[in-house]
Amino acid sequence: MIFRQLFDATSGTYTYLLASRPGGEALIIDPVLEKVDRYLQLIRELDLKLVKAVDTHLHADHITGLGALRDRTRCVTVMGENTKADVVSMRVAEGDRIEIEGLRLDVLYTPGHTDDSYSYLLADRVFTGDTLLIRGTGRTDFQNGDPRAQYDSIFNKLLKLSDATYVYPAHDYKGDTVSTIGEEKLYNPRLQVKSMDQYTELMNSLKLPNPKMMDVAVPANMRVGLHQEEVERKGWALTAAQAIALRGRPDLAIVDLREKSEREKHGVVPGALHAPYASLQEEIAAGGVLHELATAAGKRIVFLCAFGERSAMAVQAAQDAGLKTACHIAGGIDAWKKANGPLAR
Repeated sequence: MIFRQLFDATSGTYTYLLASRPGGEALIIDPVLEKVDRYLQLIRELDLKLVKAVDTHLHADHITGLGALRDRTRCVTVMGENTKADVVSMRVAEGDRIEIEGLRLDVLYTPGHTDDSYSYLLADRVFTGDTLLIRGTGRTDFQNGDPRAQYDSIFNKLLKLSDATYVYPAHDYKGDTVSTIGEEKLYNPRLQVKSMDQYTELMNSLKLPNPKMMDVAVPANMRVGLHQEEVERKGWALTAAQAIALRGRPDLAIVDLREKSEREKHGVVPGALHAPYASLQEEIAAGGVLHELATAAGKRIVFLCAFGERSAMAVQAAQDAGLKTACHIAGGIDAWKKANGPLAR
């Protein structure tokens, strides 16, 4: 496995790059906007293809690199389903998995630092965001933080993992790079409490100053998803209601870009074709199935995903490939459900 831990000294943020092999698919966790050029240089040097970028939560101390990485690599952006950030093209919940070639992250919902904090478990290591730090825990006094929820996340989820599990947090301010669950049980001063009430009292007494970037970073990180607005301005979008009315027409093909696990969990549009976003480029190129449907068969391709982010990127790619009638369903399957569109399991 390829594993790199990268550091932003300004915000004290750790970013993690993962891949199963040279030349394969890669995933990045908690990228920082100012470091995007460095990430992309490293990805090129390691001959990797970035397919997913993940944030553990809505950060208050730096601006996320998710939007820039999406724009420059067309990767899928991933966060937990509780997030208020609009950049997200795949939302995950407790028990879901984030998969790339050869690697799988199990999703744990670990609120407390914020109400959208998630941790990601990969075999022998867990990426804890700001929920569990090395010899510390994330503050709980803003962004709907809750010390009681954090106690539950730490003691009833993270500390239930094997003692040998490596702990890789999103931040460190002392120079530590990695710990283990066993070490944190023994030596983390905030975990030496006897009860949830004692932990809550400890966290409520910290009286920490706000992060320097908070007033800038939080609103900026909530408003990164601009692709759908741009696609709509260009006339390449259908509302869910319009798509429902057009469904079944012989000159139209709805193409579902979601992954198999998303389709199984949330249902599918009857009659829609399945072409996972990861294979989009080959499908819209000359000789690809979607290219042939649009050119030889004369069908209008209508892309669909979870919330409209992936399908918006797909429309732009298809237009660039010469498929000039391609469009997408704004808001994705989420909007389709709200419009009472038919679904099959």
